[in-house]
Amino acid sequence: MLLRHTTKEVKEREGLTINPAKTCQPIGAMYAALGIHGCLPHSHGSQGCCSYHRSTLTRHYKEPVMAATSSFTEGASVFGGQANLLAAIDTIFSVYNPDIIAVHSTCLSETIGDDLQQITKKAKDDGKIPEGKHIIYASTPSFVGSHVTGYANMVAGMADQFAVSTDEKKNQINIIAGWMEPSDMREIKRLSTELGVKIVLFPDTSNVLDAPQTGKHEFYPKGGTTVEELKSTGDSIRSLALGCISAEPAAIALEKKCKVPFETLDMPIGISATDRFIMALSQAAGVTVPDDITADRGRLVDIIADMEQYLFGKKVALFGDPDQLIPLTEFLLDLNMKPVHIVSGTPGQRFEKRMKEILQRAPGANFKNGLGADMFLLHQWIKNEPVDLLIGNTYGKYIARDEDIPFIRYGFPILDRIGHSYFPSVGYTGGMRLVEKILGALMDRQDRDALEEKFELVM
Repeated sequence: MLLRHTTKEVKEREGLTINPAKTCQPIGAMYAALGIHGCLPHSHGSQGCCSYHRSTLTRHYKEPVMAATSSFTEGASVFGGQANLLAAIDTIFSVYNPDIIAVHSTCLSETIGDDLQQITKKAKDDGKIPEGKHIIYASTPSFVGSHVTGYANMVAGMADQFAVSTDEKKNQINIIAGWMEPSDMREIKRLSTELGVKIVLFPDTSNVLDAPQTGKHEFYPKGGTTVEELKSTGDSIRSLALGCISAEPAAIALEKKCKVPFETLDMPIGISATDRFIMALSQAAGVTVPDDITADRGRLVDIIADMEQYLFGKKVALFGDPDQLIPLTEFLLDLNMKPVHIVSGTPGQRFEKRMKEILQRAPGANFKNGLGADMFLLHQWIKNEPVDLLIGNTYGKYIARDEDIPFIRYGFPILDRIGHSYFPSVGYTGGMRLVEKILGALMDRQDRDALEEKFELVM
């Protein structure tokens, strides 16, 4: 057993995390920046940091992730990295010619005290930014938060540094995407088109990290939210933030800067959260829900009704990002399953408040986020109360193997499977895929464990 040293007795721990259920802020900032068309993310720190963040995203998406770095050495680590960043800006615009450089900080540059706002202002004052080009920045030290808050900081930076209010409102809705897959962003756009609503979705990594193979390398793929679209968000009639942790900060920034009212929703994962999203979008735009979307919902309901006997009462442990866990837990309850252990390494009181509301339907469930909420604790909980299914990223495979639990890969990172970036898990279509994956895992286990005389052809 790979995790044979995990103890069954749970003890309070201070200052010790074992197998964290998160990764660091710059990864999230890098991912968000890739959702802008023609953008090159830039890691203001050492080469090692940038390499780790790029490789993790590359392994998750099976796509080459491009990013630049300030390449700190001993000198920059002591005296500051301003000279490195200014030199990097020159090189990037002259050699790689992006429309935008999105700079995020790291532990090292934050510890030194580098001021990204001051450095980027100096770059502009010194004429280092060509006409029509842009630089944005976000503070993302790894010693606080997680990849989710790093994503949120960069998306808020997009809103704060690009949005412009002209006092002429556009008949469009901003949809601020929380951390989700390119496939999910594509599904959000499809649903909006079905509703007949003009939206600006940002960031948008569809056609960037799931771009088709054409036989020709494109340094900057066709996808991503354009600069003009980002500027126009200040004139939109409303913003919908999909996720209280990863999307709401950008909506707040837009409201403060451009007086764009907003509503925060759960990510549309599962039937209830998708219902709320569809209704909020249709009401904001003043349109009716078309029959095609209603039919999608009906198909999801039909699958649930047909297969409830395989779902009812099954105990589930899940871990991952808070904005995904909230609606996913609600969806499991809608399936009459029992989420009993829930862990997120991302800190924040909003998660705790929302989970308490949802888990009123599941008394006795364990949940924890932030400090001390790690894979070790999740494993201990499972040892004390076994479950029928585990849902989470690739790092859960060790627990699943040791405890012989059916395992569904979901969230970030997924390093040993494909499909997550191509098939959505949001909306009613995504709900059908999630139910299919859950049923496949549970029914495969039923087949595996069945006695010969109980091994059925038809289930």
